[in-house]
Amino acid sequence: MSKYNVVVAGMGKRGKHHAAAFENNAAFEVTGICDLDESRLNDGKELLGKDLETSTDAAALIGSLKPDVFCFCTMPDLREPFIKLGIENGVKLIAFEKPVADSSEAGMRVRELVKGSGVKAVVSHQHRYGEHYTKVKEIAASGTLGNIHTIYASTPGWMMHMVTHMIDYMRWYNGEAEAEWVMAQAAGRGKLTDRHPSPDYIAGLIQFANGVRGIVETGAGAPNIPEVQKWWGRNRIRVMGDKGFAEVLTNGGWRSVTADGGAQSGEGAMNYEQDMPPYIQDMANWLNDNSKIHPCNFDSAYKGFEIAMAFCRSVVEGGQIALPLTSGADEINALRDKLTDKPVLLASPDHLEEFK
Repeated sequence: MSKYNVVVAGMGKRGKHHAAAFENNAAFEVTGICDLDESRLNDGKELLGKDLETSTDAAALIGSLKPDVFCFCTMPDLREPFIKLGIENGVKLIAFEKPVADSSEAGMRVRELVKGSGVKAVVSHQHRYGEHYTKVKEIAASGTLGNIHTIYASTPGWMMHMVTHMIDYMRWYNGEAEAEWVMAQAAGRGKLTDRHPSPDYIAGLIQFANGVRGIVETGAGAPNIPEVQKWWGRNRIRVMGDKGFAEVLTNGGWRSVTADGGAQSGEGAMNYEQDMPPYIQDMANWLNDNSKIHPCNFDSAYKGFEIAMAFCRSVVEGGQIALPLTSGADEINALRDKLTDKPVLLASPDHLEEFK
């Protein structure tokens, strides 16, 4: 069986993770890598342990190699041009980093590009492959929590880095229920200049169609989880029902209390070496069989992204925002106009290093 040829653009940390995982899967072969930094290209060749095409020009590389799969791990403002590039060169699947885009207007254009092309698209919400994440999914789906009424998620990482991760897994634990409306508030301008531009802190409510209430906090005001050593791993998603709860901590395992099982817990931490292989294998499965839709498929990721952008609109416009969104906007620039210079208040001194 022939392999699917892959080009990876962006050879930073995440690009290297993707390139290595593709190369280590028997269904794929990385034939080209791209980055503006020549030293990263050399590092990538060394990592993959073979001679392959390299370029600082993604368009030239993809036009030459015509890959089956185009993977790019770049900043949020480059989603649309790179997706166009893949579609124009006849790729079968595009895999890219979250979030879907840097505004709803850009996200809607990306959605139309993907929808009109027939190209499969996958967004990297790969934390769900962790054993601790899947354990909480198992508990949530088992009925042992009784009537699930609330799903709470928090992360000290700022919005454009982390919020779609949180929402994606919340939706997964909630059986992919549709969101009807959101309402949110935000504070702090410091991270609006980041390459993942965000308010320093944003907190929002989600009303799901099945009656479950979602609560999300990201950034400086989110609660600390000091028992987890890695700051970026201090992320909690807790599923609450009338008979118990179950929660996952990105770098702190899982725990639950249920009426029939009592208190239980288990280990688990974000581990790219463990999480990336099944994430990549599911791409091969989808390419081989259209019925095996990737769990991180674009349509699902877009719904979480839309919720995040609706949070921003609620901050700017006030009040509740109905979903789905019917028109695009530039939410981050609107936040720049809306948020004051009043300093954000920290939930913990542990957050100070990232929010000076």
